[in-house]
Amino acid sequence: MRYHERSKHHFNRFAPGPGRLDWVNQPDPFRRYAGAALTRLPILGPGEEPVSPAYEDLFKPGAVPAAPLTLRTLSRLLEYALALSAWKQAGATRWALRANPSSGNLHPTEGYVLIGGIPELGAAPGLFHYAPREHGLERRADCPDELLARLVPGLPPQAFLLGLSSVYWREAWKYGERAFRYCQHDVGHAIGAVRIAAATLGWSALVLDGVADETIETLLGLDRSADFDGAERESAELVMAVWPGEAAAGTSTLDVEAVRELKKQRWYGKANRLSLDDPVPYEAIDHVAAASRKP
Repeated sequence: MRYHERSKHHFNRFAPGPGRLDWVNQPDPFRRYAGAALTRLPILGPGEEPVSPAYEDLFKPGAVPAAPLTLRTLSRLLEYALALSAWKQAGATRWALRANPSSGNLHPTEGYVLIGGIPELGAAPGLFHYAPREHGLERRADCPDELLARLVPGLPPQAFLLGLSSVYWREAWKYGERAFRYCQHDVGHAIGAVRIAAATLGWSALVLDGVADETIETLLGLDRSADFDGAERESAELVMAVWPGEAAAGTSTLDVEAVRELKKQRWYGKANRLSLDDPVPYEAIDHVAAASRKP
């Protein structure tokens, strides 16, 4: 509540902000992991399978038949949920737009997928980071089949996990202390985009609201200090279960011991640095992020 009062706009003044934009230090909107193998996803034309259903059918139970989980359907899910949608240019400046709306078009949200059963992604299941500029998946960790089964107990067949995190600095560069608000706002946009994208395939997408932030950090590798040495850190937001069909999920959490076992597997890649200089520190963001962590 103290953060809300401190960071809100008032009738007679704006909330405090940085006062100027340091264009030289603007964060890179694209995170990559150097040394992690990238698998590019197929870019599907409008008439290619899977063909999108009529908009009104998305809200009719059973109206959209469930598409099987393949590299093409996973590509379509990520395209509609988190991918680039257009490039714009003014003079020498060029920037991208994305399918998931973002305040200031700054896109603090990063996406991860823990998935198996798709041969093109490798023989073993794994955790992947989604790279929107390349429309591809970077392998961050290996995950044996039996460990993947333990991670998603009680979920329907072909279920996989989709995690979201935030880079607070991408918003704080422009909005200062209010950045935490915008990051939560954008994660809500991403949840909605994932759910609509899943619905176009006849799939379900459910936020696992029983998962602690510490567990999400371990699952997505966000607590691996060496992988973020010199790079801006990401904060855990949530993990979703996604599966073909409308079967009810049997859990709202994850097997914590299995998540810890994932930490012992082989990991790949090192996060890129997003800004030339160090991020400007905002203690109010640190305090509200700590106060709102889910135990």
